[in-house]
Amino acid sequence: MQVRPPFIVSYSITTKCNLKCKHCYSDSVEQAAPDELSTEEAFRLMDDLSKWRIGLLVIDGGEPLCREDILDVVKYASSKGIRTTIGSNGTLIDEAMARKMLDAGVKCVAISVDAVDARTHDSFRGVSGAFDDTLKGIKACRAAGLPFQFNTVIRKETVPQLEDILHLAVDNGANAAEFFDLVAAGRARRECRVEVLSLDERKQAMEWLAEFQEDCPIVIRVPACPMYPLLLQEKHIKPKHFPAEMLRRVPYYGRHAYGLCHGSIQWRSESVHVTPGQAGQY
Repeated sequence: MQVRPPFIVSYSITTKCNLKCKHCYSDSVEQAAPDELSTEEAFRLMDDLSKWRIGLLVIDGGEPLCREDILDVVKYASSKGIRTTIGSNGTLIDEAMARKMLDAGVKCVAISVDAVDARTHDSFRGVSGAFDDTLKGIKACRAAGLPFQFNTVIRKETVPQLEDILHLAVDNGANAAEFFDLVAAGRARRECRVEVLSLDERKQAMEWLAEFQEDCPIVIRVPACPMYPLLLQEKHIKPKHFPAEMLRRVPYYGRHAYGLCHGSIQWRSESVHVTPGQAGQY
């Protein structure tokens, strides 16, 4: 049987980060891990991914922009025909960096925004001033013409802010908004386990997001929750501001319930996550 290559590869290029987020699954710190891939090793990984003909590479961390060679890796990946995006907290992006990222071949930046006020965002991200710096990074991307989206962790404290977060994304020119469950892994097990949504709270949040999509001018995605696209379909959501076909960009959208029962297995065959310590595997 022929094995299909993964569509998405997520590469955690570093564990180094300038923030101290309560929910960090990788326990990222101020220093890089000793087993992170070197620049040359990262290039060899790009060679392999190019041979696989993957559809999308997501470079995250840690904070990818803490690596001095990040643009070199992106440029090399782009030269191999790999569509490359970056997941960032946005605090290290100014207009000059945004232009460099664009020139290197970054197609889009996913910027973490976890509240609409500085107090809530900074508390979750562990550093005072992070919210203001993130907004500056967002404005820099917009000024440079670098596409970006909002990435938001849904938790008890910010469920009441979902509408305001979406308005903030639209007002600042984001092309999409992605929401993620708070998972009690890594640092989250110790620092914010109580913020994890209950099943009923998650269902209510997904129902609200599905209904809000009808009037929202950007695509709302919840990558790890098959319940969300099912609700979009069950409620016959028809976006008013863009073609309904764009909803097919929502993970799992269009699959039948039976397919979704097997979706978690199949989805894993379509995505690969590469951490810094996997150098020997490539």
